[in-house]
Amino acid sequence: MQNISNSLPWVVAQDESDPLLPTALQALTRRGDAPASPTEGSEAPQGEQAVISHIEIVRVIERLHRRSLDLVRADLIEAGIDDLSPSQVMMLFTIGSSELSVRDLIERGYYLGSNASYSLKRLVEAEYVIRTASERDRRSARIRLSEKGRALCDMIRQNDKTYQQLMARNEAEVRNLETTFRTLKRIEQTWSNAVRYRDMGSDE
Repeated sequence: MQNISNSLPWVVAQDESDPLLPTALQALTRRGDAPASPTEGSEAPQGEQAVISHIEIVRVIERLHRRSLDLVRADLIEAGIDDLSPSQVMMLFTIGSSELSVRDLIERGYYLGSNASYSLKRLVEAEYVIRTASERDRRSARIRLSEKGRALCDMIRQNDKTYQQLMARNEAEVRNLETTFRTLKRIEQTWSNAVRYRDMGSDE
């Protein structure tokens, strides 16, 4: 184990009291994947203010999603777990503490039907998810996390606290994260409304 400042050369040096990174994360960071400059690929002509387009936002979110799956994959490797993928782990978090129908799961996680069905089948077979018939409608299945699934989520959540400390080392950075989260939620709502209104217009 190394100090964060030694494991991540692009992180500002910190006090010796800072937390240590899991071994798998150190392996990831040794690949030299330093974060891209905020203005990379989006420089504005001299004298003009740079405007971040929606396409650039989507590209950053896409890369961020891939990196988050890399972290989950590293956690799984370090724990010796090889019977599910990082994407399937995220499906466990989508289910959370709820008991819901397959349809609710698909809508909550924005999954494609075939992909969700395959992943759910794997999770049930590996005993991370319990699937039962609904008492109201025997044709409808209800799903919930098993004890094994909850334990895995707890492990990933605990590791996530370490990763979060890389981005929230002081009050200012905590506020920046909170602002980022609220902004992303607002963008999501704006785009959802745009899609909804466009669909309504096409039906007229």
